Amino acid sequence: MMSGGDQEPGHYYVGIDVGTGSVRAALVDQRGLLLAFAEQPIKKWEPQFNHHEQSSEDIWAACCLVTKEVVQGIDAHRIRGLGFDATCSLVVLDKEFHPLPVNHEGDSSRNVIMWLDHRAVSQVHRINETKHSVLQYVGGVMSVEMQAPKLLWLKENLREICWDKAGHFFDLPDFLSWKATGVTARYVNYRSLCSLVCKWTYSAEKGWDDSFWKMIGLEDLIDDTYSKIGNLVLPPGASLGTGLLPEAARELGLPSGIAVAASLIDAHAGGLGVIGADVRGHGLTCEGQPVTSRLAVICGTSSCHMGISKDPIFVPGVWGPYFSAMVPGFWLNEGGQSVTGKLIDHMVQGHPAFPELQAKATARCQSIYAYLNSHLDLIKKAQPVGFLTVDLHVWPDFHGNRSPLADLTLKGMVTGLTLSQDLDDLAILYLATVQAIAFGTRFIIETMEAAGHSLRTLFLCGGLSKNPLFVQMHADITGMPVVLSQEVESVLVGAAILGACASGDFTSVQEAMARMSNVGKVVFPERADKKYYDKKYQVFLRMVEHQKEYSSIMNGS
Repeated sequence: MMSGGDQEPGHYYVGIDVGTGSVRAALVDQRGLLLAFAEQPIKKWEPQFNHHEQSSEDIWAACCLVTKEVVQGIDAHRIRGLGFDATCSLVVLDKEFHPLPVNHEGDSSRNVIMWLDHRAVSQVHRINETKHSVLQYVGGVMSVEMQAPKLLWLKENLREICWDKAGHFFDLPDFLSWKATGVTARYVNYRSLCSLVCKWTYSAEKGWDDSFWKMIGLEDLIDDTYSKIGNLVLPPGASLGTGLLPEAARELGLPSGIAVAASLIDAHAGGLGVIGADVRGHGLTCEGQPVTSRLAVICGTSSCHMGISKDPIFVPGVWGPYFSAMVPGFWLNEGGQSVTGKLIDHMVQGHPAFPELQAKATARCQSIYAYLNSHLDLIKKAQPVGFLTVDLHVWPDFHGNRSPLADLTLKGMVTGLTLSQDLDDLAILYLATVQAIAFGTRFIIETMEAAGHSLRTLFLCGGLSKNPLFVQMHADITGMPVVLSQEVESVLVGAAILGACASGDFTSVQEAMARMSNVGKVVFPERADKKYYDKKYQVFLRMVEHQKEYSSIMNGS
């Protein structure tokens, strides 16, 4: 095993990231620089409200397509490792590894329950009513987006066509690494510690808890020492099996036998890709402080807030603490906001002025969000742009609250609407929505700090981190500097870091993080605006109290 300093020049690693709507791949070198990038959309189905499904075969085909594209013309001998990350969606296969339907229509091609699927509301309520001790590791309340309620829903609703025939249940990241390394039973039980600890109630210290599965009515998963959901657990970045299988190598366009890493959930890969960066020379308070003073915020379709600690910290409404789930040797707490990127799209696209916005953005060859940002600068006049929302306030939980309230019954709110429907009105509503997401981040940070975290700097990555307004609002509203990576595709860098570790080119995940994560830009808060945002934050917190009061009135006897 070579240390990072002894590497031969020109070593490459492939990172594959499966997001909500697309698969992306990158070829990354040992300095963490992207040499090639490709993206392919994947299919999604919504057969009924809150039911969201995908196809594992479609996803794998997309993985093969983008990987072949990024390694085209590359000397194959230089490619040393492969790492996967993906959304924490649930993949179901039968005993012969064929897809099984997760829908009433019996369509077996749709064998993936997506992470954002909320069909298992009844099941998660019953699980939470048990007050089982494993729930203390998910902030005290299990989310409907985790796997136990989805498994229980399958057993109760699709017993004959799915549950009784099922041979294997995978988190999507584990399905991909299994597909690459083991089409035989020998490797089928391998799982990543990240997925099992974060979404399946596995304990890094104690393993599976039989009493939990029995208590919630899924005692049949205990059979054959948990063979259906995994019983050989490896830390992220560990090398799997004998490397890339010949069949998978042909499909992906990669050399057979290269190292394949135990995988990560996509947000955790983003955290891995940013949180270990060398920040010297940027005037940051976290310079010289432990990595535990950093919060990685991975913001795409949803937002995830990753904080690590040397000792376990229990934060109400925040998932974890999970040991070694992202960075080996550290405990992870994971806050989150459901469908943040999707919420911005929803608010903008549903506005009457959206067609006008589309036309004007197209005429300028800009994205709609670049146009909105420039339009806000145009109408702000002498005041800071954030002050345009002095009378308009948004509560962003249109899909329930993941953290820190852990209440999936919460709804979105907007106060301060007028009869205006012009482009100015749309731009200000967009700004208020972005601010609301940043206030949600501040709420999560304050809850984590009250429990024992000490956070000083935000490290942002993901699609929304490419939006300068989104970044500046997070700096201004939290009062913390925001670090952006040199490579905007930090999630893919995180996946490649896994492949680099599995290859043996680095002695540890921490070494690979330090060498492959690079600071690109630092955005500091506008201190003069602090008083204004403190006032808006008080309004923000009052909004949810009002919503709970309204609900109490309507649901009271």
